[in-house]
Amino acid sequence: MRNPFMQMALEEAAAAAARGEVPVGAVLVSGAAVLARDGNRVLELRDPTAHAEIQVIRAGATALSSERLTGCDLYVTLEPCPMCAQAVALARIRRLYYGAADPKGGGVDNGPRIFAQATCHHAPEVYGGIGESEAARLLKDFFLARR
Repeated sequence: MRNPFMQMALEEAAAAAARGEVPVGAVLVSGAAVLARDGNRVLELRDPTAHAEIQVIRAGATALSSERLTGCDLYVTLEPCPMCAQAVALARIRRLYYGAADPKGGGVDNGPRIFAQATCHHAPEVYGGIGESEAARLLKDFFLARR
């Protein structure tokens, strides 16, 4: 893994797994500055919306004092679900980089393909497969351990 921001997202995913959460991590970047990094916290916060992407979007909006995150890039270890994809669009995030595809629950290149809908107000540039093998391995190991 050579991309330092995706490496940080993978570290956050591993930390989420250690907390018993589904191992998804995200990093929000503006230029070379990391605005926020976090992992899933659904169980910890008892909040079904506390996905890694939502956590960093909220923190980034606070850090920039704006609901618009134009010029920001989001790195996430798993293809965002439809909820998170819509949040990315609403935040006007410039670029989305994700690791593993999610054929069952994804909302970007799978499922409803949020950014391709006529009702989507903003579509970021999307780059999938960044750190894919590492992200997929974290998820596979996590779910194997629970079976």
